[in-house]
Amino acid sequence: MALTGTPGTGKSSVARAIAPPVRSVEVGVLALQAGAGRGRSRDIEVDVARLGRWIRGHPPRGPTRLVVGHLSHLLPIRDAVVLRCHPVELLARLRTARRGSASDRRENVVAETTDVVLLEALRRRRRVWEVDTTGRSVADVAREVDAIVRDRAGPHHGSVDWLADPLVTDYLLPALR
Repeated sequence: MALTGTPGTGKSSVARAIAPPVRSVEVGVLALQAGAGRGRSRDIEVDVARLGRWIRGHPPRGPTRLVVGHLSHLLPIRDAVVLRCHPVELLARLRTARRGSASDRRENVVAETTDVVLLEALRRRRRVWEVDTTGRSVADVAREVDAIVRDRAGPHHGSVDWLADPLVTDYLLPALR
């Protein structure tokens, strides 16, 4: 199962908080193992097509595995949990963590606002569960994701609509002028 979402939505933190037997692996780490990535730490460049071919030839065995990362929904994995976060909170998280430049942060906020990851997962005909992490603890979100991973009952998505929030549109509209 893919655990995906815009950078800053909590993917890695949630994956670390899920108890065994569910195991997780970051897309970058998997790419390095498969010879489909290069670089170090957070800056691993992933050849998604090559990694996808490798995954097809090496299906996971044993305990349930989460493939974690904002590219994981692009891999040949049937199920995806897409973590979402209100764009105002997401921007604050990215700023606090000093992740990326101001331009990178803005790009991530726009991607979250316009459902980019969710739509990409749906376009690839994944079974998709959408989980809003806004204002929630990592432990709380991890419990919800763990339940999805274990049960895989009825995918659900479409309940998040950031564009309906005036705070979000007020943030986005000045950039369009």
